[in-house]
Amino acid sequence: MHSKRRYNYRSRRDRTEVSCCIKYLMFGFNVLFWVVGLMLLTIGMWAWAEKDVFANVTQLTNITLDPALIFIVVGMSMFSMSFTGCIGALRENTCLLLFFMISLGIIFLMELLIGILGFVYKDWVRDQIQSQVKNMIIKYRDDLDLKNLVDWVQQDWLSCCGVQSYKDWELNIYFNCSSPGVEACGVPFSCCKPNSAQELINRHCGFDMMKVEHDFDRGTKIYTVGCILSGEKWLEINLIPVAGVAVGVALLQILGICFAQNLRSDIHAQRAKWSL
Repeated sequence: MHSKRRYNYRSRRDRTEVSCCIKYLMFGFNVLFWVVGLMLLTIGMWAWAEKDVFANVTQLTNITLDPALIFIVVGMSMFSMSFTGCIGALRENTCLLLFFMISLGIIFLMELLIGILGFVYKDWVRDQIQSQVKNMIIKYRDDLDLKNLVDWVQQDWLSCCGVQSYKDWELNIYFNCSSPGVEACGVPFSCCKPNSAQELINRHCGFDMMKVEHDFDRGTKIYTVGCILSGEKWLEINLIPVAGVAVGVALLQILGICFAQNLRSDIHAQRAKWSL
């Protein structure tokens, strides 16, 4: 009779214990994202320090086009959420776990809403992207981070030039044909096609590429297709990997919410047992 009671007590106690597996699994994943968020935040702050933004806020020519700001915002968000998730799981703090769940849920709903609206209003989104890329061309020389981003997209990622075509670089005052500078009627070196015969990068290869007399051999020297069209083709080719990454991120967010809720339930059950 006593052994049966002892067995019932132990089984009831085991069902109300906090799951160590979920607790430390959630803690480990949050530590990983906490480190990534801290790295992104550090990179963004370092970029701002290099541009002396902290001493002169006017260095920010356009907040929406500042890559360093994106690193800071994303890094700070990941750092804050992961920190609350780590401490909440380790200390079994239900308030921090609730904050983690709500924050992650809001981000997940925002991503879902953006995806739905982006699919429904495809043309509007395309126009907005074109407008932003044109602004990036106009501000190309005003921000070093922005310049490096544009060069990376054109040269290393999409192999493109301009928005719709190379002629969009006339929007920039340095490359406009009316400019008195040496780069007039030219394009950035990142528009140039790679030449394996050259050991060093020729940063003057884009000079005079918008002049009429270069119509015959222009396509052999620079990319003439715009980045919007190249980006759409890249997305069509890599649709499955991109969709896989999106689904993977969504699953991680859902699992994070489920683990946090499960951990909160275990903690509440354990506290209820202590209050008996």
